[in-house]
Amino acid sequence: MIWIVYACLSALFAALTSILAKIGLDGISSNVATAIRTVVILFMSWAMVFIAGSQHQVFTISAKNWWFLIASGLATGASWLCYFKALQLGEVSKVVAIDKFSLVLTIVLAAMFLSETLTVKSIIGCVLITAGTLIMVW
Repeated sequence: MIWIVYACLSALFAALTSILAKIGLDGISSNVATAIRTVVILFMSWAMVFIAGSQHQVFTISAKNWWFLIASGLATGASWLCYFKALQLGEVSKVVAIDKFSLVLTIVLAAMFLSETLTVKSIIGCVLITAGTLIMVW
């Protein structure tokens, strides 16, 4: 159940990301801010690879893995660029509410492409998150 601790820490750091980014965006382009953030993440990620001693895995990655990881990176980059622009232009609480709607989209896409099961509980959760998102925004 250690994954729950990591998931909670992820939520905390994501919340801090939004607040710190909104303050850091003051007076600069959202694209520049995203680029700076990305460089920091790049160094931090590679530092963790070397600290964990997993750098040898880079040479064993299949072509399929490369393509999907590259596509995921492009999706992440597009997400961050849009997110930072939205933060720059909008209220953090509304931007984050819409951004977290990605949970609903992820569940639907996982059912479509990964054959994950949609349960009554997950459908009710998606409906409630969608309602909550709409309430937060309007």
